[in-house]
Amino acid sequence: MIQPWIHKAKTDLIFIIGPSFFVLAIIFLFQDYITDIEDKYSFYTWLFLIVFIDVAHVYATLFKTYFVADEFRKNKKRLLLLPTICFVVGIILFSFGSLVFWSFLAYVAVFHFIRQQYGFMRLYARNEQKTKFSVFIDNLTIYASTGYPMLYWFFSSKRKFNWFVENEFFKFHNSFLLEMLFWFYLIIILVYITYTIYKSIHNKFFNFPKNAIILGTALSWYFGIVYFNDDLIFTLLNVVSHGIPYMALIYFREIENKTNVNSRVFSYLRSYNAIFIYILILLIIAFSEEFLWEILVWNENISLTTFDFSNWQFLIVPLLSVPQFTHYLLDGFIWKSKKT
Repeated sequence: MIQPWIHKAKTDLIFIIGPSFFVLAIIFLFQDYITDIEDKYSFYTWLFLIVFIDVAHVYATLFKTYFVADEFRKNKKRLLLLPTICFVVGIILFSFGSLVFWSFLAYVAVFHFIRQQYGFMRLYARNEQKTKFSVFIDNLTIYASTGYPMLYWFFSSKRKFNWFVENEFFKFHNSFLLEMLFWFYLIIILVYITYTIYKSIHNKFFNFPKNAIILGTALSWYFGIVYFNDDLIFTLLNVVSHGIPYMALIYFREIENKTNVNSRVFSYLRSYNAIFIYILILLIIAFSEEFLWEILVWNENISLTTFDFSNWQFLIVPLLSVPQFTHYLLDGFIWKSKKT
């Protein structure tokens, strides 16, 4: 049985499995400089992590949906209706207050991030002989690897980072509950390790990419949320480990995939340096969106306007959130649209 790489061993290790381990290594090597980097280079960390990775990966979805003629025709109603629904829901939520809006979006984002790791795990397990227990323990482990750190966040003392805005999550500090959750988490991990060793010996095969994605997920979520209590470290592990693998998956499966050759966008990409054009398109769109966020809403890293848009936030914020909100919801459908 060969290793079930999504693309190739080298590219999978670098762009899908590797980011979690690479970022974690950088953090441990340079953690003494994290505070200085946050203070002195906050604009560049925002530009690279938030704009060029976090926001950019949202628009990678275009290359599997709106930019693909067959996919758009097949799912036209959904692709047109969903952004409209997101905008309307956003306005309704914002009418109850900005915190209600951002809290709702934060919970949806967490679910989306967790499901992406589940999706990668299932892709790497696609060729395994499955039993009810093997599927159950795989699912339980990936959800524990992401769920325990989030529950720790909810039930621990105040963290120095947010997903979107301060006080977005319901929090209830309970030390006893945290201890119980930790032991449940530890037991699940130990059961998974024991079962994996047994299965690998019995089948004379070790699924390296599947176990690597589970390990990388567990490490990045634990150290990003539980072990460290730092905004930049959380952002690094959260954004890089999520955004880069997603953009890589889209590129490997949708741009190098010859079934999309009927699309003008993909034909154009293949006529030139595809990876460069792909990244350039994502960066331009991402910067354009974030530029609007900055001048119309945040005014933190870029501020060019003297106009006061505070009275229009109930429309501006839901509208600018449409691509992100749509990405969260749409991603739950597009990977089920055809056999992976």
